[in-house]
Amino acid sequence: MNEETISLRDAKARLSELAERAAAGVDVVIAKHGRPTARLTAARGKRKRVNLARLQALVRTMPKQTEGAGEALRRLREAARY
Repeated sequence: MNEETISLRDAKARLSELAERAAAGVDVVIAKHGRPTARLTAARGKRKRVNLARLQALVRTMPKQTEGAGEALRRLREAARY
């Protein structure tokens, strides 16, 4: 991950430049007295809304789980040993 640390004083003076760098994928960490206090990152795109009826229909087609996740992992781990 590309990351750059900058002091708060410098960040105030170079905010436009830092915003462009963040948009380009560089995470900018802003430090106050040497301690990280904020992170400037690229904004994510808008998330798609989930079609609840479609999701429920998909889940209904899935087979029911007969054992818990812990038991399933234990069984798979034991099977891989031998």
